[in-house]
Amino acid sequence: MSKKAAPEPAKEPEFINVDKWDGSSVKNAIDDAVKNVLKNDLSCEEKYGLMDGRLTLGGLAVGVALYAVIWDYLYPFPQSKMVLIVCVSSYFVLMGILTLYTTFKEKGIFVVAKETVGTSYRVWEASSYMKKYDDKYELVLNMYDPKTKMHREATFSKSVANFIDNDGYVVNQVVENDVIKLWNSLSSEKKDK
Repeated sequence: MSKKAAPEPAKEPEFINVDKWDGSSVKNAIDDAVKNVLKNDLSCEEKYGLMDGRLTLGGLAVGVALYAVIWDYLYPFPQSKMVLIVCVSSYFVLMGILTLYTTFKEKGIFVVAKETVGTSYRVWEASSYMKKYDDKYELVLNMYDPKTKMHREATFSKSVANFIDNDGYVVNQVVENDVIKLWNSLSSEKKDK
């Protein structure tokens, strides 16, 4: 007689606890809940290309700085003057490019996800904004369909009190409902912008 393996228990949803008086940690916790909805509930695959660009620029800058330190160690200052000038200049140029990249390319986007629809796909981007000392959390969801070249955007702005309970836990069900409403409004073929 062979024994049957016991079925695995259903996975409990993860509860995120934050200091509800710290605005940036509240924003990041709600962002994580939105990301979980896109990945788990809406079956999207997260893409890391946007973050890879930032890491590449940062890595190049660190590499230039490391090269300058090693060169200066091997050939002390008077001999390494030209290399130090080039490396320091390159570092500041790379930091400027990184600043432009995060300001104009990333624009607060915290997740890029790909949804497979039959033989094609759609790209979803979620970005959020929350001013310092403000309780309003604004979520912007963008959908781009490369096949039809259609780009749609939907947004909502709500108080963080809608998403965080008295004990500082993110209420995942509320976040899920709001994200799915935005998702459905963008997914419907009736709306064209």
